[in-house]
Amino acid sequence: MKKEKKERYIHEELPPYRSMLSSYRHGDYRLVKVYVEGYDDVAFWRGIFDDYETDRLRFEISVPPREDLAKGKRVLLDMIPRSNRNMILCVDSDFDYLFNGHNEQSRLVNESPYLFHTYAYATENFLCYPPSLHRVCARATKNDAMIFDFEAFMASYSQIIYPVFLWYVYSARRKSEKAFTLTDFRSTVRLNYLDLNNDGEHTLAWLQRQIDKRVHSLEHSNPEWIPEVKQLGEEISLFGVTPYNVYLFMQGHTLLDNVVMILLNAVCERLRDMSTQRITAGTKQGVALKNELSNYNNSLRNVREVLLDNEHYQDCFLYHKLRQDIERYVATLQ
Repeated sequence: MKKEKKERYIHEELPPYRSMLSSYRHGDYRLVKVYVEGYDDVAFWRGIFDDYETDRLRFEISVPPREDLAKGKRVLLDMIPRSNRNMILCVDSDFDYLFNGHNEQSRLVNESPYLFHTYAYATENFLCYPPSLHRVCARATKNDAMIFDFEAFMASYSQIIYPVFLWYVYSARRKSEKAFTLTDFRSTVRLNYLDLNNDGEHTLAWLQRQIDKRVHSLEHSNPEWIPEVKQLGEEISLFGVTPYNVYLFMQGHTLLDNVVMILLNAVCERLRDMSTQRITAGTKQGVALKNELSNYNNSLRNVREVLLDNEHYQDCFLYHKLRQDIERYVATLQ
């Protein structure tokens, strides 16, 4: 009988949170603990680290194991002093990337060697990546007809909201939330409906009127800030922000719930209707027709669930930046 191979563990002198920081090799591979903000983030980061696992390197994605059940970015930031090559932290960037060290939290996020951030505002911004949204609709409705140009709409949407986006970023950086709060921003940029005709032309025109009113109000109330807001736009352009890609940098939940889900629900409803009409217009009748409609309806998926499973954002330039950071880190583990 062969002698059973013993697993080798290497324990180091560690500060508190010993169980979280354990650096060890399990069998013949290194196991790296990866802590994320919440349970919803596990799948996103798992999708990234999958590509770097080998028979000698594994990653375990989880939320911080705390007795008080606290989660979120603040908890991970407090763990930065304990992070190391075998215990890394992954967070949403929020505005910390764009603030570029303007405050203490931004410096922590941008300078901590074992903390990785999304560059986009949050993981939701990647899930809502416009080039992937047609695929989301096709998977949810089983109808691949191109009836709406998500990319063109979101580029126009971004261009329209860009002025109020700058005001909100400026207000957030100054911590002058009373000037333009997140609630104000959310209510200003949300879509209340989508008219599918001409790729949402009428909806965009309606939104433009709302934005114009808000910008006029902000400039009238805070004329002394106008040059500084313009200057901020020039500063953040160095980090990839343009009038056409604001959807990558705006608050993630606002984008998902108040913009993209409005689009997806409207487009998917039309696609489902088209499929149903095509079936009923065919040659099948009676039981055969009923069975065909039943088979189609049973194949449908909840569009929000499909969106949350979306992984087709790999060509986004911010995703490339994130992967480059992780690749440089993984290279140090060899």
